[in-house]
Amino acid sequence: MGFFKGFSYNLKGLRFGLRNPKLMFLGVVRFAVILLVTGLCAALVISYYRDVAAAVWTVPQSAWLAWLWHLFSWVVALLLFAGSALVAFLLSQVLFAVLIMDLMSRKTEQLFTGAEQAPPDMPAVAYFFYLLRQEIPRALLPLAVALALLVLGWMTPLAPLTTIVSTLAAAVFLAWDNTDLVPARRLDPFSVRLRFLRRSLMLHLGFGVWFLIPVLNILFLSFAPVGATMVHIESGQKQR
Repeated sequence: MGFFKGFSYNLKGLRFGLRNPKLMFLGVVRFAVILLVTGLCAALVISYYRDVAAAVWTVPQSAWLAWLWHLFSWVVALLLFAGSALVAFLLSQVLFAVLIMDLMSRKTEQLFTGAEQAPPDMPAVAYFFYLLRQEIPRALLPLAVALALLVLGWMTPLAPLTTIVSTLAAAVFLAWDNTDLVPARRLDPFSVRLRFLRRSLMLHLGFGVWFLIPVLNILFLSFAPVGATMVHIESGQKQR
């Protein structure tokens, strides 16, 4: 399965999720949580970005330099907003969305196959922490890759190239965060799940391209577990 397959799976998952009341409710809840946390972070940015800019560069007396300072303050505001959006997504992901994503994946599997792969037989609290443990390797690997690309960009003249590569890598890892839900629930070893990612990089890139579109990416991220689960369901049906 290649780039266009992944591209279409994410779009099909969004359409299917919006048509099904239960999936739409879960997706809207996740969407609302991300927007709420992002809005709170954005409000903090709007309130304090001038103070941050002034701490870095004192407001100059010259009119020309003052104009440059205002431009600089807006650049600082944009950077802070981008950082706050990332923090908001990570907070909502770790504290809340991990359960929503699993519920959406299980519901999608049930709708398509009439049954679902049962999660481990354990108490609800233990299962929540089990899900969080699945997030750890999925979080550490992207951070390691991002750090390596950042260092490479600093120490070599390849910064423009590493910027593009890091953006594409972010799309791939965001896609994997969703396609890994089913294998993790089935207790597949991490090595098996990582092998699936390596063998289907183009599919994940196509799936994750939607996440690179500002504003629209929040909507696709909210319903991504649906399309990601469809990937495993349809690939499993073809293997039969």
